[in-house]
Amino acid sequence: MRPFLDSGRNALLAAELKFQTGFGKVKLPRGAIHGDLFCDNVLFVGNTVSGIIDFGFAATDFLAYDLAITVNDWCIESEGPRAGALVPDLVAALVGAYDDERPMTDDERAQWPALLRAAALRFWLSRLYDLHLPRPGELVHAHDPGHFERVLRSRVAEPQRLPDRSLRAPRVSAVS
Repeated sequence: MRPFLDSGRNALLAAELKFQTGFGKVKLPRGAIHGDLFCDNVLFVGNTVSGIIDFGFAATDFLAYDLAITVNDWCIESEGPRAGALVPDLVAALVGAYDDERPMTDDERAQWPALLRAAALRFWLSRLYDLHLPRPGELVHAHDPGHFERVLRSRVAEPQRLPDRSLRAPRVSAVS
């Protein structure tokens, strides 16, 4: 993608690739992931999930990476001067619910800022690829790569740590 980027974007890409070097060697829990669990890939009837679609990026990878991909889409400011920035209350709610079902390890928690950045980098690059090098015969809609460039820049500028579990409010369950 370098030939398609100006000097500022090339500098961002080079710096991020340098930051991510060796990240794939960390030992984090792995398993089957969706790899693209964006809002538009989850179907609802009312407030209930009725289906999940688009498993084209499904793979075996870090479980927390899948969560980072989801957070980067579901828990951000969508417009305005902070577009792409995380909304802390939404992150706390989504990650807290996830953590209630599958508690994140200390290593996953420590790697959280890098996971968010890796997820943003991946979708910035894939959208650049789809825009500049469309595959003939593919039914791929080229999304705006600028969106995930903003998300990546936000993650670089404001590294996000997960709140300590002990600071979270206890989960309340309804009893009949």
